[in-house]
Amino acid sequence: MAGRAVDIAMTASLLFNLIKKDGAARRGAVSTGHGVFQTPAFMPVGTTGAVKAVTAEDLEECGAEIILGNTYHLYLRPGSPLIKARGGLARFTSWNKPTLTDSGGYQVFSMQDLNKINDEGVIFRSHLDGSSHHFYPENVIDIQREIGADIIMSFDQCAPYPCEERQATEAVRRTSAWAARGLRHFENWETRDPTGIALFGIVQGSVYPHLRRLSAEQIIALNFPGYAVGGLAVGESKAEMEDTLAGVIQYFPFDKPRYLMGVGYPEDILMAVSYGIDMFDCVLPTRNARTGMVFTSQGPLVFRNAVYAEDDRPLDLNCDCRVCRRYSRAYIRHLYNQQEITALILATYHSLYYFQNLMRGIRRALDTNNFETFRRDTLEKYRSDTQL
Repeated sequence: MAGRAVDIAMTASLLFNLIKKDGAARRGAVSTGHGVFQTPAFMPVGTTGAVKAVTAEDLEECGAEIILGNTYHLYLRPGSPLIKARGGLARFTSWNKPTLTDSGGYQVFSMQDLNKINDEGVIFRSHLDGSSHHFYPENVIDIQREIGADIIMSFDQCAPYPCEERQATEAVRRTSAWAARGLRHFENWETRDPTGIALFGIVQGSVYPHLRRLSAEQIIALNFPGYAVGGLAVGESKAEMEDTLAGVIQYFPFDKPRYLMGVGYPEDILMAVSYGIDMFDCVLPTRNARTGMVFTSQGPLVFRNAVYAEDDRPLDLNCDCRVCRRYSRAYIRHLYNQQEITALILATYHSLYYFQNLMRGIRRALDTNNFETFRRDTLEKYRSDTQL
């Protein structure tokens, strides 16, 4: 029955309640020091401590229960000591719900002209002022502890796509070594000064099945309270993404949360849920909204296009968000073309609401053993162009 726990995993800082299964897809809830979030969950990305163009109240109204902050950006500005002095990320941002920070590794490694990588860690130059900084597994833990998110991530090396097997192998080797170092440092801290924070491990390996298996075995052997799949949605095809995920997820523990990092297209979320992924994050809803495109139940809508200049319909005919109840495509397009910030606010709110509504629909379908039907019907409508 829905609502009845079938399995539980617990650490001192995190409780994962696996409520129900429908095939490989899972329905659950994660309890943290700042409250509970339902899974499958989509985390809006608040890179510098804010989800662009919306307030904490907007996020709550959309139905978000956990948001993500970026360690690299928060480290540079305003700095983790300042955030710690103000009670941690949730209190500083007035969110007061669960938060997660990534390790900053993706940002550091993506700046190929500004970094130098070795087994110790990464020396990089700030994109803001060119100043030199050093990230390594231990101080990334220290920074995230100061930021004070409920879930923090191990420092990992994300190999680019495409890359040679040799390069992916080196990234897996470093990711495993850094995970062990970071976890040891984290546990030493927690023994002396418990924070209620949970540290997740990250599996790498690009699109090489044997490397993904090796990475999963090495990271899972460290016994983290949750695990993430990193290094996808970096340029590979959707078929490669699905094949990689299908191959690696079989090695993940049944009773711990599973997080697919940086994946956010609706069709990809539905695919990943079908394999048993519990958590997602992506900048797509907010970034695309700021460039004139929103997600709708019948597919992406590029509202900046001239065809919508006299279109009095809402952004999404099937949406009950406050934007679609009140504003027209024509009006939002006009605001966008006039470079009015209101256009970005309205478009962002709708797209965030769409993603949270999608997750609510997924969870309802799982509660009733109806996920595959929901997935098929959602994709059929999403890929139609009847309203666009």
